[in-house]
Amino acid sequence: MEKDQNINEKEKTTEIKDDISEDKNTVPEQNINEKSEKIIELTPEEKIIALEDKVSRTFAEMENQRRRLEKERDDAFNYGGFTLAKETLNLIDNLERSKQILEKDNDLKDSKALQKTLEHFDIISKDMFSILSKNGITPIDSIDKKLDPNLHQAMIEIENDQKEPGIIVQEIQKGFMMKDRLLRPSLVGVSKKTEMKEEKSEENKENSTN
Repeated sequence: MEKDQNINEKEKTTEIKDDISEDKNTVPEQNINEKSEKIIELTPEEKIIALEDKVSRTFAEMENQRRRLEKERDDAFNYGGFTLAKETLNLIDNLERSKQILEKDNDLKDSKALQKTLEHFDIISKDMFSILSKNGITPIDSIDKKLDPNLHQAMIEIENDQKEPGIIVQEIQKGFMMKDRLLRPSLVGVSKKTEMKEEKSEENKENSTN
């Protein structure tokens, strides 16, 4: 009997200790929650400032999105036919090449048939340039202009003492603009100073001696 009483008393004491330990564990959590609530809680003025900041950010995002959509719409309207226009230029190139081939043909040279054919080629070419111009596509002026890397692409250098170096003296392929955007650059030949024969002979001598 005494043993049973001792065991019961021990169990009671352990239960009391457990209850005390649980109380100890719960009290800090409540204190932490109360402290966090006190930290998070804002004054009415601070809440108004936070809401105003949120609203202003939302309006700024909406304005940026509106501007992006307007730009995309304008680009689609102004440059929607960019690829088609670029491919159309191949027709003009082929027409010009055909014209040059016919002009160099000795069998057709000075014939009335050739003259009429070339006249028709010129009419077709003018009509095509007119259609392109109405759609904001214009040729780039190149001859006697200073080489501009944004508009021209130099393919060859041509000796010419009458022009300053870097002046365009030959147009290999005509370039075009689509409004304010480059459709394709002009392929050109630019001038350079003539190399003197004496300088060449001295260079040859130096090379031979070496």
